[in-house]
Amino acid sequence: MNSRQIALFGNPNTGKTSLFNALTGSYEYVGNWSGVTVEKKVGLLRHKQGMMVDLPGVYTLSPLSRDEGVVTDFLLNESFSDILNIVDASQLKRNLHLTVQLLEFGHPLTIGLNMIDVAGQRGV
Repeated sequence: MNSRQIALFGNPNTGKTSLFNALTGSYEYVGNWSGVTVEKKVGLLRHKQGMMVDLPGVYTLSPLSRDEGVVTDFLLNESFSDILNIVDASQLKRNLHLTVQLLEFGHPLTIGLNMIDVAGQRGV
């Protein structure tokens, strides 16, 4: 098995857990409101290509709430190889604030742009 561990970050309601479920075959609960995921979930990627960690959705890395604390603690204390940052295309300014903070940690970062259909409907 590959030792790659991908950490999934993003604002609340960007589709992180839906993607996590699709890539790992998991059945984690998905809801359309903030705070659905308040702890990290770990799953084996399909075809045993590594592990994926689904973290709570946050707008910032300032650990003021429980979910922000989980995310910040993970960044500072856990070992992982890559960041997959899911970004809501219809709310770029708000979402990219977290992206800039994540870049400061120096891990390879890939942006997954989601909700492109919503952005198109809003003329973004």
